[in-house]
Amino acid sequence: MVEIELDGQKVEVAEGCMVMHAAEKAGTYIPHFCYHKKLSIAANCRMCLVDVEKAPKPMPACATPVTQGMIVRTKSDKAIKAQQSVMEFLLINHPLDCPICDQGGECQLQDLAVGYGGSSSRYEEEKRVVFQKDVGPLISMQEMSRCIHCTRCVRFGQEVAGVMELGMIHRGEHSEITTVVGDTIDSELSGNMIDICPVGALTSKPFRYSARTWELSRRRSVSPHDSTGANLIVQVKNHKVMRVVPFENEAVNECWIADRDRFSYESLNSDERLTEPMLKQGGVWKTVDWQTALEYVANGLKNIKADHGANSIGALVSPHSTLEELYLASALVRGLGSDSIDYRLRNAEFAAPEGIRWLGTSIASLSTLQRVLVVGSNLRKDHPLFALRVRLAVRHGAQLSVVDSSVGDWAMPIKHQLLQNASQWVQALGSIASAIAQEKNVAAPQGAAEASEASLAIARSLLGGERKAVLLGNAAAHHGQATALLALANWIGEQTGATVGYLTEAANTVGAQFAGAHPVGSGLNAGQMLAGGLKAVLLLNTEPAFDAANGAQASAAIGQAQMVVTLSPFKANMDISDVLLPIAPFTETSGSFVNAEGRLQSFHAVVRPLGDTRPAWKVLRVLANVLGVPGFDFETSQDVLARATKAPAGQLAMLAAEQLSNAVGHPPAAGAASVAEPAVASIYQLDGLVRRATSLQLTADARMAAGEGVAA
Repeated sequence: MVEIELDGQKVEVAEGCMVMHAAEKAGTYIPHFCYHKKLSIAANCRMCLVDVEKAPKPMPACATPVTQGMIVRTKSDKAIKAQQSVMEFLLINHPLDCPICDQGGECQLQDLAVGYGGSSSRYEEEKRVVFQKDVGPLISMQEMSRCIHCTRCVRFGQEVAGVMELGMIHRGEHSEITTVVGDTIDSELSGNMIDICPVGALTSKPFRYSARTWELSRRRSVSPHDSTGANLIVQVKNHKVMRVVPFENEAVNECWIADRDRFSYESLNSDERLTEPMLKQGGVWKTVDWQTALEYVANGLKNIKADHGANSIGALVSPHSTLEELYLASALVRGLGSDSIDYRLRNAEFAAPEGIRWLGTSIASLSTLQRVLVVGSNLRKDHPLFALRVRLAVRHGAQLSVVDSSVGDWAMPIKHQLLQNASQWVQALGSIASAIAQEKNVAAPQGAAEASEASLAIARSLLGGERKAVLLGNAAAHHGQATALLALANWIGEQTGATVGYLTEAANTVGAQFAGAHPVGSGLNAGQMLAGGLKAVLLLNTEPAFDAANGAQASAAIGQAQMVVTLSPFKANMDISDVLLPIAPFTETSGSFVNAEGRLQSFHAVVRPLGDTRPAWKVLRVLANVLGVPGFDFETSQDVLARATKAPAGQLAMLAAEQLSNAVGHPPAAGAASVAEPAVASIYQLDGLVRRATSLQLTADARMAAGEGVAA
């Protein structure tokens, strides 16, 4: 540790730290633009100049290492005058368009100009102009004349997103940030550039000119998309969601969010929202009141149960639904006497798990791994924020190995890869297991394939280092031999000292298991239900045409049921449903999600429900009351959570370690199942919200998935 004196206060920091880090520890603010705690040091804005004793001139706090006994003054005349001079230069060319700038009210330059700017300018020459650029549907670069060349956006692309999509060209006052050859910005994390831009050069294209920052209310929430459970600030005006930005949580999403977390709010205000209950009568949809709709559903379920038995009734539920909704859906179906409920619509194998499948380690630990084996995942697109952490680990020397059918641009170096068709993944992992056995001189798992050069390289990599993980992706979870893959992954983990876990597909995949949203007895699994095994189907937040492994076939089979009830925020499944019940999306209801590491995060509604929309937990509770199912006497979602977790609401932060398990009791024999290519949703087709977000559907990733273009 090194001790310095900062504005008369003694501060101890680690050797190699900068003066800026010492100031942060001491709680002293030093004005800055280019410095960002998550990015490398550029020292090009010079706003953080401070007075260091015995130094001949002011020194940049962000790039000056501390030394023992150093004396630093941040508020001396020398420091203040240096900062004022820098501000004068920054404002020489800056356009005077604050009244129309979207950054107004949350602009670092605007804030610091108040304290360090002059009352008038000595500059009389013509200001420079930087021409606007069109870089895609998410980021606006219409006013690049505002840019102060802090290069935060450039460094973010290089260091965090892994793709250098922006760079600086020319020199001096002719410098400008651009995509150089007129490309679009296509990173799945691109919206973070808007947050870190300290001026109004990069702004949100969907949000542009729609509200002022001081008009917005800020409310915390949790992302309903992938399994990170990113913490959000949802900004609201007149009971309408206007913008979504990250809420910093180092243990989960740090200070970043993916573009689908940021821009999917567009669907909340779309024309496809379902705002009133609807019944199909004679092939024509008619709007009805809630009582009529619920009585119709209850009578239909009673008649079908009487005619065909309780097991002819089932529910297909979404792992993007809240824990409370999934718990009540499970309780309702079982209260009717059926065990047919499932969230695994894209799975090909439905073996009963030993415990709740999860990540196997903490999310934060992904940043410090030294060896990683990823099986069956397009990590960058399936889990952008997990990829961000693995990318950081790789930058610090971690070795990344991959087993998959193909590997796209992961925006990070892959040390070893074993590419096989999905039907050969069990043999591929068996080959790696044989290689490990060969290296350690132990017995290989029974039936394991012979080691190859590629598997030997992966084995040697995994046997090195200290902190290691084997991560099974969405394709591995949905694989026809998922249990065999997990069993081999567990053997590899035991022999190499690596943790083993699933990346898990959705915001509440772990929560769905915890809530019991899968058959535990004689009930039908999702595969059987999607093949047409039911007479009455409840679809909670699901669209079989998009969410099932074989969408068209599954949708047609579900449509053959006597009664199909869709609970959705959108006008979904209209071709196969008999009843549509409008339920609230995550912004209009309270609830909880359990992320990949087993972290339970609760949130409140940020706006009131649209039209006659009702929270799904209330709809399920009232439907159970109408059906006469006992035990549905809940007043609040917190009551439901307390029942589901068997703990007072808010008391359970993490699922118990004994509940989380990736163990396999009796794995099936390798090659026992016929294997098709696993069903995996593309980045902007994952759930109903992103599918209806206009700007996200205009991105290169969405167009490539639709066969219209090529993604980055």
